[in-house]
Amino acid sequence: MHVLLLGPFNSTIGNYLISQGCEISQTEEQIFLKELLERNVDFIISYRYRHLIKKEVINHFPGKIINLHISYLPWNRGADPNLWSYFENTPKGVTIHLVDVGLDTGDIVVQQLIDDNFEDTLYTSYQRLSEAIENLIILTWHSIIRGEIKPVPQNLSEGTAHRSRDKQTYESLLTDGWHTPVKHLIGKALKKGDDIDV
Repeated sequence: MHVLLLGPFNSTIGNYLISQGCEISQTEEQIFLKELLERNVDFIISYRYRHLIKKEVINHFPGKIINLHISYLPWNRGADPNLWSYFENTPKGVTIHLVDVGLDTGDIVVQQLIDDNFEDTLYTSYQRLSEAIENLIILTWHSIIRGEIKPVPQNLSEGTAHRSRDKQTYESLLTDGWHTPVKHLIGKALKKGDDIDV
């Protein structure tokens, strides 16, 4: 099986797939159906990939493109999911989902809640979520490719979504950048018109 990894190369996932007999390739560039067919790609894993996957690619690989997202979907779709899970005090977790034409809106394959640790910084919480999603894909890989897991549609009416620019209003709260303690950020995404209490 030829697995294409989209996003920065992840050695944990890449080495695991190789150990399972997969041929792997990797890119951070926009992908096109013609090149995927030329390369005989069988399955696609998106992780920290910065491009939307085109509809013709999705249609050609039904159920064979998954995204690894470090939030407990449907909460915090899109950019900076870890940050917004604290700003909006939403569930923390990781999700593997099918890719559709939306942004992190595809059916959920498997997900895991992650306990809060109020001693975390944004950086250490990101590291914990990254380790959790990498472990989750390894634990469920064979079940995923055998089609043993029935994906579940997201309830998008109760979720949240964000763009990169959405955090600009709250950047003053990141007093130590990504090393800011998460306990200082909980629930700080205030309604428009409220003051930001630093």
